[in-house]
Amino acid sequence: MEKLTQLISMLPLFFLLLPSLSFAGHDYGQALSKSIMFFEAQRSGVLPHNQRVSWRSHSGLQDGKASGVDLVGGYYDAGDNVKFGLPMAFTVTMMSWSIIEYGKQMASSGELGHAMEAVKWGTDYFIKAHPEPNVLYGEVGDGNTDHKCWQRPEDMTTDRHAYKVDPSNPGSDLAGETAAAMAAASIVFRRSNPAYSHELLRHAYELFDFADKYRGKYDSSITVAQKYYRSISGYNDELLWAAAWLYQASNNQYYLDYLGRNGDSMGGTGWQMTEFSWDVKYPGVQTLVAKFLMQGKAGAHAPVFEKYLQKSEYFMCSCLGKGSHNVQKTPGGLIYRQRWNNLQFVTSASFLATVYSDYLVSSGRNLRCDSGNVPSSELLSFAKSQVDYILGDNPRATSYMVGYGNNFPQRIHHRGSSIVSIKANPSFVSCFGGYNTWFSSKRSNTNQLTGAIVGGPDAYDDFADERKNYEQTEPATYNNAPLLGVLARLSGGHGGYNQLLPVVVPAPTRPVVVPAPRPVVTKPHLSPKPRITPSPASKSGPISVEQKMTKSWVAGGRTYYRYSTIVTNKSTKNLKSLNLSISKLYGPLWGLTKSGDSYTFPAWINALSAGKSLEFVYIHSTTPADVSVANYLLA
Repeated sequence: MEKLTQLISMLPLFFLLLPSLSFAGHDYGQALSKSIMFFEAQRSGVLPHNQRVSWRSHSGLQDGKASGVDLVGGYYDAGDNVKFGLPMAFTVTMMSWSIIEYGKQMASSGELGHAMEAVKWGTDYFIKAHPEPNVLYGEVGDGNTDHKCWQRPEDMTTDRHAYKVDPSNPGSDLAGETAAAMAAASIVFRRSNPAYSHELLRHAYELFDFADKYRGKYDSSITVAQKYYRSISGYNDELLWAAAWLYQASNNQYYLDYLGRNGDSMGGTGWQMTEFSWDVKYPGVQTLVAKFLMQGKAGAHAPVFEKYLQKSEYFMCSCLGKGSHNVQKTPGGLIYRQRWNNLQFVTSASFLATVYSDYLVSSGRNLRCDSGNVPSSELLSFAKSQVDYILGDNPRATSYMVGYGNNFPQRIHHRGSSIVSIKANPSFVSCFGGYNTWFSSKRSNTNQLTGAIVGGPDAYDDFADERKNYEQTEPATYNNAPLLGVLARLSGGHGGYNQLLPVVVPAPTRPVVVPAPRPVVTKPHLSPKPRITPSPASKSGPISVEQKMTKSWVAGGRTYYRYSTIVTNKSTKNLKSLNLSISKLYGPLWGLTKSGDSYTFPAWINALSAGKSLEFVYIHSTTPADVSVANYLLA
């Protein structure tokens, strides 16, 4: 790319059965299919027999050879022919997260197999790029020389030097993001290809250890990346991000403890962000940790995880325009951060809003903003509005997904798309010949880059469809990756499942071939055992509250506890209204009605007579929640 700155493991009883939702206006299923197709056009290496983007051919077949390592494969990041490791890894992480959350919807639309193949194209390359525990190749090619040429990837004559990080030249952000990608992908393949899943998890373990032990910014080691993918945010966010994904992939307490111990010192609980991108991972970390909290997995780290959750909700509220510092939007309603490839921030924010909306629904919570409680549905509506804008509901009536709708960009900044296919005309295209003949042409691109999300409009919803306008017309893999999940969600509706239950990704419709596994290195598994102590009973005053644990069981390797709470009217009058404050609750609750930030009588009770009691119950995997009487009315 041209220069770039920047709940529980519960029984089925606990499912929240919601009516299936559908969204009219756009064909989200078609958009999903096209957005996945785009990744086939970005492939480097030996293309498979089932390659659907037929104008592409094999490329980069000597990558890594000069360094004595096979680095054939992977993805070109955008409209150029360089393989940048940091954005590629983020792309794979976000594709995997999309499948983990919405694989069922992808399966119902027939796209799960294609999506998994897109992930595997990336992870196969990362396995090659990680030949030793403390060595990771993070770039092939040089943006400076590459950008002097306008060539098809099949014709490349530019330098294909391979750049790596190692203990002497560390890259914690690069290694951390790659660990996150491998861990997330291991979940994707856990059911359909367990051997491959184990292989990915082994690499994730090693990469995380490498990133954490030998700390440093990758662009200080791979300096040629600074002009294109400088790590402005540093590496702490990637270390936390990788730990979160390793915990989700392995259920290993070590990584949960890492998030708890380092949340404050590494910025996870401190940074209030309005950007989620290939560089800035904090909102992603905060959203994942909020999910762990809602699942009842926080244990002793609950106070720290609450702070992660608060920062996650800061991001969500800012997107809705209901926070203390809100994101800028165009007159047409699009999130706007910068002129250069702005849509990357739109798709990533839309994804986080979508999953967080579903997390809130599954846990029975509302979003807490400065303006007050906000229904979770507003987050999904926001994400839908951003996707609809991308697909054509905007002041220009332009679809910013190539090939979707009737009016989409024709002269996108992309070498392979703009030059005649090598299959149609095998004549060599030179560096300057490509600029003179193809880059400068005013005609539409010769090959349609179906599904590509371009950089998008400016702050005033204006857009110039010109090949030289790389700020607005260049696509990127990390623009599309988060969009897969949002499109699948909008296409398939909710389907009545609980987003906080353990995810089982459906098997794809056709098998994915995997290499023979290497020996698996397993971290020691530490099973947390919270010490259960009786909750202090509130017996003073006319209203008493007493709690006790009535049952415990183990599910998915975690111990869950059922608590019974008795509220008694000890006065001689009728209790006409009651508001209870309940904090440190990390699971479902029955027997009360949620009202704002407090709880009141259930629907079947209007008042509580003198001397009478009511009972409510809740389940989570830690010590009792804090229950107190906020206010009441006796009459």
